[in-house]
Amino acid sequence: MFNPDNLLLPFFDDGHRELHERLHAWARTALPSRIHSGDVDALCRERVGQLAEAGWLRYCVPAAFGGALPRLDSRSLCVLRQTLGFYDGLADFAFAMQGLGSGVITLFGDDALRRRYLPRVAEGTAIAAFALSEPDAGSDAAAMTTSARRTADGYVLNGTKTWISNAGLADFYCVFAKLEDDAEGAGVTAFVVDADTPGLAVTERIDVCAPHPLGTLVFADCLVPHAHRLGAPGAGFKVAMQALDVFRASVGAAALGFAEAAADAAVRHAGERRMFGATLGDLQLTQAAIGDMATDIDAATLLVYRAAWERDVLDRPTTRPAAVAKLYATEAAQRIVDVAVQLHGGRGVRVGEAVESLYREVRALRIYEGASEVQKMVIARAVRKARG
Repeated sequence: MFNPDNLLLPFFDDGHRELHERLHAWARTALPSRIHSGDVDALCRERVGQLAEAGWLRYCVPAAFGGALPRLDSRSLCVLRQTLGFYDGLADFAFAMQGLGSGVITLFGDDALRRRYLPRVAEGTAIAAFALSEPDAGSDAAAMTTSARRTADGYVLNGTKTWISNAGLADFYCVFAKLEDDAEGAGVTAFVVDADTPGLAVTERIDVCAPHPLGTLVFADCLVPHAHRLGAPGAGFKVAMQALDVFRASVGAAALGFAEAAADAAVRHAGERRMFGATLGDLQLTQAAIGDMATDIDAATLLVYRAAWERDVLDRPTTRPAAVAKLYATEAAQRIVDVAVQLHGGRGVRVGEAVESLYREVRALRIYEGASEVQKMVIARAVRKARG
């Protein structure tokens, strides 16, 4: 579990410590198990409702629009995702998508758009989504082909987005498309598109190893009002990257929660499993594995909260530290979960075991919001730029 001593680090203030205590107290009873079955859409709606009722979704938006804090606070987002990830991966997913799906509106929407969407995100009455990836434009977002043509009535969108979280479940999507060259210029531009807009269809649902609502969106002459553009024409990459900078460190925090849950399960099992006249935990190889887990968790904690602290306190771009945090924390979590499965032996791969669920849940974190290989490129570019 989250080491309370970490809250004494200078990255945190009293508000974060109080948030941690309230959230753990709530999650212990509200999220009793990470093992789920049944309709994933219904489960996600249920989680959004729970998070909203408890007030946790208020941390996804600024106070002026129903939020808990004056501005988005990366450390609070990380505390929330780490804790939710420890108890329930689906709860973490529901929270994260409310934040990322509305984050572009928070950062770049005008007050009219913020008033229309953000209070509903905080209340859980509107589910948000972020639509950037395409069939041939995942890590290489510059290869996107979805187009936006400006007309007197609005922007006409055509194209396909895929691997979209909350596809078919969301009430609105923050969509990125290439603006056709006109008087406004050209380039990727961001828009808010309501789910019921004519010309927008969910054409496929995608099943993945850890059940999440994912799917493909198709835009066919989909007319979006001028007022639904986010940011300046052609500034879509800046819009997307600034939103990802805010939330990328929180992916590392979610990975920390998964890793801590796996490590707890492994240590508990090792202490109970009798073998060779002792317990599994008495074996030196097991102790070495637990030592590696603890070291990885401590290192990831420092990197995640350094990135969040730099954004919140130093108020500067955190592209490099956020990339470092996501890269290290997600890769470390994968290692830790894998070792936890190994220590559980046959139980580790039995459906219905927490570590089996974690094994499926953790894998996607090394891919979404920038795969590990992309994070390495981001870090390398930042290092080379800093050295002139």
